[in-house]
Amino acid sequence: MSTPSDASSAAASSTFDESIDDTVFDMVSSTASAVSTTAPSRFHYREDRGVIWGEYTGDTVVVGRFSGYRDRNVLHVSFVHLGVDGSTTAGSATSVVSRAADGVLELTEDFVGPDGADHVSVCREVRA
Repeated sequence: MSTPSDASSAAASSTFDESIDDTVFDMVSSTASAVSTTAPSRFHYREDRGVIWGEYTGDTVVVGRFSGYRDRNVLHVSFVHLGVDGSTTAGSATSVVSRAADGVLELTEDFVGPDGADHVSVCREVRA
């Protein structure tokens, strides 16, 4: 099981009570792999009474799904996706929701990658 990163530990000290239902996030960084700046993985989150679910696609992912729950500003999800290379990846992750200085929502996610190592990714809200 992964341990929280320094960034997510700091973000966890704040409380975020707004719904993230119908919010879209783009991955901006990851310690697991390079992130495409032109076609990053895009995540569409849904939320209802603490239940979280959604889908993602882009970069190295053909299609992915996730579901889980929210405890204040911490999301706990399980995921599975099909990669562009035809492989499937499944796992779990913990994300901390925070608001950046520019007002955009950020998710700082801790997860164990297919390589068995702890990784951290950051996603930022996409605004219309």
